[in-house]
Amino acid sequence: MPDSSTQFFIGLMSGTSMDGIDGVLAAFSGDDGESISTLCTSYLPFPEALRGDLMALQAPGENEIHREALAANQLARQYAQCVRMLLAEAAVDASRVEAIGVHGQTVRHRPDLGYTRQTNNPALLAELTGIDVIADFRSRDIAAGGQGAPLVPAFHHAVFSSQDEVRAVVNIGGMSNISVLGESGSILGFDTGPGNVLMDAWIAEHQGKTYDANGSWASGGMTVPALLRELMAEAFLALPPPKSTGRDLFDRAWLDARLQACPGNSAQDVQATLAAFTAQTIADAIAAHAADARNVYVCGGGAYNAHLMQLLQQALGERSHRGLVHSTDLLGISPNHVEALAFAWLACRHARHRPGNLAAVTGAAGPRILGACYPGRG
Repeated sequence: MPDSSTQFFIGLMSGTSMDGIDGVLAAFSGDDGESISTLCTSYLPFPEALRGDLMALQAPGENEIHREALAANQLARQYAQCVRMLLAEAAVDASRVEAIGVHGQTVRHRPDLGYTRQTNNPALLAELTGIDVIADFRSRDIAAGGQGAPLVPAFHHAVFSSQDEVRAVVNIGGMSNISVLGESGSILGFDTGPGNVLMDAWIAEHQGKTYDANGSWASGGMTVPALLRELMAEAFLALPPPKSTGRDLFDRAWLDARLQACPGNSAQDVQATLAAFTAQTIADAIAAHAADARNVYVCGGGAYNAHLMQLLQQALGERSHRGLVHSTDLLGISPNHVEALAFAWLACRHARHRPGNLAAVTGAAGPRILGACYPGRG
C-alpha cells in the first residue's frame, strides 16, 4: 500500500484511432515523482455515435464549432465514466486523487501554423468528478516554438531508459512515434508517419471492421512494390526531426492520390501494402536515428498486431543483426497503458511545477510546464 508521501494521479488517453478511452490510476512518490506504480487500469469503448461525430470533425464541415462543442461534452462524460470505473476498481475515493491528466481528442494538429486542437471539456470533467483536471498539454510547447508532439518521449525516458544500452521505443497508435533513449541520458523523439490510421480506414471501408485484428487480412495479401514506393515518396518522411504529423496529412484523400497513381490493386493487397508502409517507415527511422539500438520496444495498439510486428522485425533484420522487437510488457508496462500512464505522469509534472516537454524532441525554445488546470473542488 502506498505511504503517506504518495500522490495518486489519473491519466486518460483517447488516441488517433478513436476506438475508446484508456485510463490508468497511478501512484507517484519521490521528490520528482520518479517512483511510479500502476494501481489499476480501465478501457471504455466509444459509443458508435460519438466515434462518428469525432471522425466527422477530422475534416472541415458545416457548423463544426457547434458540432465540436457537443462532441466535447459527450467526450467529457465518457472520461468521467472511465474515472468512476478506475476509482471503483481500486476502491479509492476521488478526494485522494491529486489530478486527472487528459489528452483530449485531436481534431487538428498544425504546429506549422501555430496551433493544435484537442477536443475536450475539462471544466465539465472537473465538475463531474470533483477532481482537478490538467488538460491542453500541447499548446504551451507550440507557443514556445515547438511541435507540441510527441510528448511521450519524456515519459519514455523517465520509465524505459537504461544505462546499459541504447533503446528505441516505438508507439504505434493511429500515428507512430519513436523515442531513442541513449545510454548517456540523451533522447531524441519524433513522429515517423502513419501507424494504424490508414489500415483502419481501409479495412472499415472494405471489410466493415474498425481494425485488422492481428493483421489477419493484411497477412493474406501481397505487398505491391509500386504502391509502396508511391507511399514512401511522401516528403514528410524525409524531413529531419523535430517533426510531428496527424490526420491533417495522412488522411483518405492522401491515400486516394497514391492509389490513383498506382491503380488496379485488390483491396487486400492494398491493406498488405499499408501494413508494409507502417513497418518500413518505422524501420527507416530506427536505421537513421537509432543505429546503436539493439532492442526495439513497441507500445500502442500496433503492438498487438502480430503481422505488423513480424513485418517490422523483417524490415529491421534486412539491414543488420540489430532490432529485436519486443512489447513494452518486457519493461513492465502493458503496451495499451503506456500513453494513459504518460498523461498521469504529465499531470504529476504540472502539479509539481516541473517541465513536461523535451526541447530536443519538440523543438521548443526550452523546457515548459505543460497543461492548464481546471480545479475540481471549491
